[in-house]
Amino acid sequence: MRLTRPMLAVATAAGVLALAGCGTGNSDAAAKVPTAATGSLESLAAKVKCKPDMQIDADEVRQAICTTSDGKYVFATFATDRGQREWINDAKDYGGFYLVGRKWVAVGEDKVVKALQHTLGGDEEIGTNHSAHAGHHG
Repeated sequence: MRLTRPMLAVATAAGVLALAGCGTGNSDAAAKVPTAATGSLESLAAKVKCKPDMQIDADEVRQAICTTSDGKYVFATFATDRGQREWINDAKDYGGFYLVGRKWVAVGEDKVVKALQHTLGGDEEIGTNHSAHAGHHG
């Protein structure tokens, strides 16, 4: 895969936000998750009452920062399913929590992703855990 500047920017932003918090999921009883929402970045953001702050508006990927009462996250939509999967696979190296729907992804802290999932549906994916490196001192 050829990594373009927009994809690199999205991955970097996702990594920065994702590293802000590491948590554990509550596996006891997951609330019923709705069918994953579809639509443009703006229509998806409207469903969660977010006015998106656009960062990238390209043919392949559109990215915005959203802030709701649950917290701040990166919202991205993709032109193709393949482009989305390639982006997610690369971004997961940065760690973090990803809510994945058809041609869209939201990236943020675990609690934010879980809150978004109640409205947008989708599947949660978790990036690489880098907590073992937290003990290194320079």
